[in-house]
Amino acid sequence: MNKLTILIVEDDKYISNFIAVSLEKDGYKVLTASSAAEGLFMFSSHNPDVILLDLGLPDKDGIDVIKELRTCSEVPILVVSARGQEKEKIEALDLGVDDYVTKPFYMGELMARIRVVERNMAKSSMQPEESIFFSKSLTVDYDKRRVLIDDREIHLTPIEYKLLLLLIANKGKVLTHNYIFKQVWGYESIDTKNVRVYMANLRRKIEKNTANPQFILTEVGVGYRFADE
Repeated sequence: MNKLTILIVEDDKYISNFIAVSLEKDGYKVLTASSAAEGLFMFSSHNPDVILLDLGLPDKDGIDVIKELRTCSEVPILVVSARGQEKEKIEALDLGVDDYVTKPFYMGELMARIRVVERNMAKSSMQPEESIFFSKSLTVDYDKRRVLIDDREIHLTPIEYKLLLLLIANKGKVLTHNYIFKQVWGYESIDTKNVRVYMANLRRKIEKNTANPQFILTEVGVGYRFADE
């Protein structure tokens, strides 16, 4: 598989160069931009596979860049930012970024998250789409709408089934409470209690140990993700 082309939009030259050198050593093609305007120009000119985006850019807030990109593209975006507050992470994830890494960070962690995006891209491009999903003890037969644990069929409510399919379709990606609510219930809500209740019920049915789940992982204060293993 050919390595991805990654666009780094970061105004700190030291951080940008550090990331670029590390990525190039691993065989990735790297483009760099030091402002939002330059980043958007590089995106439209070179069509990169992935964007690493800082939020604190000199000419435009990174949140606005995300909004602009999402009007025309589903390119994977990984935010790499010093803004570590929960509300900013949630806003970025709700807008459709694929992951959020807070500075300071370990390069190994960033590389691992890029590999998750790479695997997700490879899976989404596979044709034909599989009609049966397997992961450890879990089997989901999409055509028959059957869910099995260790070959034993379990009953899920329609909401629980929709939650499970949403998590699997975004395997490895953090989904915020609000995003889940909008996708499953069809509208936005600031009350995330329903999500938590249904997710707890779903866990009880598919997890062998809810205290140490192997499928549905909690991102504290943000949401959930389906384990990418």
